[in-house]
Amino acid sequence: MRLGVLDIGSNTGHLLVVDAHGGAAPLPAYSYKEPLRLAEHLDDAGAVSQTGIDALTAFTAQALVVAEDKGCEEMLGFATSAVRDAVNSDAVLEHVRERTGVTIEVLSGEDEARLTFLAVRRWFGWSAGRLAVFDIGGGSLEIAGGADESPDVAWSLPLGAARLARQYFDGERPDDEAIRRVRKEIRAEIARDAGNLLRAGTPHRAAATSKTFRSLARICGAAPSGDGPLVPRSLTLAVLREWIPKLVAIPPSELADLPGVSPSRTHQIVPGALVAEACMDIFDLTELEICPWALREGVILERIDQIPALG
Repeated sequence: MRLGVLDIGSNTGHLLVVDAHGGAAPLPAYSYKEPLRLAEHLDDAGAVSQTGIDALTAFTAQALVVAEDKGCEEMLGFATSAVRDAVNSDAVLEHVRERTGVTIEVLSGEDEARLTFLAVRRWFGWSAGRLAVFDIGGGSLEIAGGADESPDVAWSLPLGAARLARQYFDGERPDDEAIRRVRKEIRAEIARDAGNLLRAGTPHRAAATSKTFRSLARICGAAPSGDGPLVPRSLTLAVLREWIPKLVAIPPSELADLPGVSPSRTHQIVPGALVAEACMDIFDLTELEICPWALREGVILERIDQIPALG
């Protein structure tokens, strides 16, 4: 069957059209996305602004047209941290449904971590053994670990790159005090529940997903995306630590000149790097393998698993 998966993230709205059937990897057929930056369209009360609501509604309407044009039998819509945390999330999604007819489900942080873990497990397979997975989004950080397809532990923290950029840096180059404050906040937040994962011992394999991790890996020397998804890529703690002072020193306007960094995400690179460094340090990991599959693929795979039972 042909599925449309509508992913409303904290940074981007993304419709991925895939051909899917049981026993096979989902085959991407078409991609349509727009930078919504919902994490930055929250007002002082924590509500999605009218500008953000209008952008989300317009994107959803166009995504529906694209999905129908591409022959999708079904469209699965889900939203993550920015909508989940908004005080007016129900009203926002009801507005979208009334205007477009599309129902968007809000994923809990635990479900986001769980589905991302499923995607990474399927990508690396059973030979990965006990697996640890990290995903830095715009609004949150997801962590999961386990030896099966469902993680033993899965949780979400309010440490997304866009959220931290908005809270601590305000679009300016961070000074030493700002770096110290955000670094302390990140590490205290991660360490609070680190025992969830650490109690089981060092994982056999540790992986990372998301645009932030992919960008950091590319900056640190990983192969470009044009080389294809099957090329092994990784992010090492030693090289990342060498790069963080350089990233802090580079003017925000020049960060987009770095490989793998899109202009719309330059302000998120430094906070994202600090979160990545903290994850690797606190969980005693010298390297993270970059997985090309993430939350969208997890949603698709879970739906594919239901197909035989449905017919």
